[in-house]
Amino acid sequence: MVDAFCATWKLIDSQNFDDYMKALGVGFATRQVGNITKPTIVISQDGDKVVVKTLSTFRNTELSAKLGEEFDET
Repeated sequence: MVDAFCATWKLIDSQNFDDYMKALGVGFATRQVGNITKPTIVISQDGDKVVVKTLSTFRNTELSAKLGEEFDET
């Protein structure tokens, strides 16, 4: 099932993201950056782990987790 999601995904548009960030208490300057950032998401599988990389000019992150196991995102 993971194979269907293993690909590179590019954000095209996000609606009401500024309102969402405001509700979370995100400051004005950070919201401005967030509103113009269009990250690329790379989803892949490494053995029994799923790896999700988020790439943007603002920040890059990587998250990996074993399928079927709970995990804490840090």
